[in-house]
Amino acid sequence: MTQLFARKCLPVYLFVLLISSFAFSQAAGQTIQEKLGYPANSRLLVIHADDFGGSHSINRAIIDALEHGWVTSASILVPAPWFPEAAQWAKAHPDADLGIHLDLNSEWTTYRWGPVSSKDQVPSLLDSEGYFPLVEDEVAKNAKIPEMQKELRAQIDRARAWGVHLTHLDTHMGTVTHTQQLFDAYKALGHEYDLPVLLERTPSEPIPPGYVIPQDEALTNTVLQMVPGVPIDQWFDWYKKTLTPLKPGVYQLIVHLAYDDPETRGATYKHPDWGAAWRQADLEMVSSPEFQQFLKEQGFILVKWKDLAKALPSNYGQRK
Repeated sequence: MTQLFARKCLPVYLFVLLISSFAFSQAAGQTIQEKLGYPANSRLLVIHADDFGGSHSINRAIIDALEHGWVTSASILVPAPWFPEAAQWAKAHPDADLGIHLDLNSEWTTYRWGPVSSKDQVPSLLDSEGYFPLVEDEVAKNAKIPEMQKELRAQIDRARAWGVHLTHLDTHMGTVTHTQQLFDAYKALGHEYDLPVLLERTPSEPIPPGYVIPQDEALTNTVLQMVPGVPIDQWFDWYKKTLTPLKPGVYQLIVHLAYDDPETRGATYKHPDWGAAWRQADLEMVSSPEFQQFLKEQGFILVKWKDLAKALPSNYGQRK
C-alpha cells in the first residue's frame, strides 16, 4: 500500500517541485521594479532628504517637504542638536518614511556635536576637541570597530526609544564606507535590525578593491545628488540633465534642505558647499511645479524605502 501510494504521489511531488523551482528562478531573475509589482522598464525614484535633526531650519524645510510630498523619504541625524524636534514630529507621523543617517562626523566648523554614547566608551571616535571629527579620513584612520558599532547601535536605539518608526539605514558623508571593516559593520547593522541599508549596485563613486556589495541587498542602482561647482541659476537644468538619461532601475536622489536664514548661515559658516544657499536652492527645486512636472513627463515612479524593503531577501534579517 505504501509503495502504491508513493508511486501515485510521485508525479504530483515532481510537478510541485518543478513549479517551485521555476517560481524561485523567476523571482531570482526579477528586477527590483518587478518584485515591487512594476514593469521591468520602470524607473523608480526615492527623493530623499538628508540631515533631519541637523538644525531647526533644516527640520522646518524637511517637514514642509515631507508633508507636501516634495520628498518621499528622509533620514535623521540622531547625535545632532535638533534631534528631539525631528523625533517628536516623527512620533506624531508614524507613516513618514524615515531612516537613520548613521553619523560619525561633525563637519561644520563652528557648529559641532559628538556621540550619543558616553564619550569615555568611544574615545576613538572623538577629535582633539571632544567632538566627532570634521572629516571622514580621520574617522577611517582612528575609529575602533567595536566603538563604532556601539555608537551606531546607540543612535538607532535612541531613535526607537523616542518612538521613531524606522524604514532604513544610510550614512552621513559616506564615512562608514571608507574602509572594508567599517563597511562590513555598516551592512551587518542592517541584518541586525532587519532594516534595508543604502547600497548601490553601481556605485556613484569609486570603491576600494575587494569590496563586496551583495547584489540582492543593494536596492538602488545609483545614488544621485547635486555636486559642487554648479551655479544656482543652473540648478534645475543640472537635475534635468542628470535624471533624463537614466535607464530602467531604482535610483535615490539625495537633496539637502534648509532655509537660507541666519541660523543656517551661522551653522554653515565658511561652507558654501551644502551650506545655506545650497540648501535653499534644493528646497526651491523640489518644491517647484516645474520640477514636479518634469518628473511626471519623464515617467518616474516615486517610491519610499518602506516600499523598497519588500524586495529584500526573505532571510535578510537572519544573515550575519
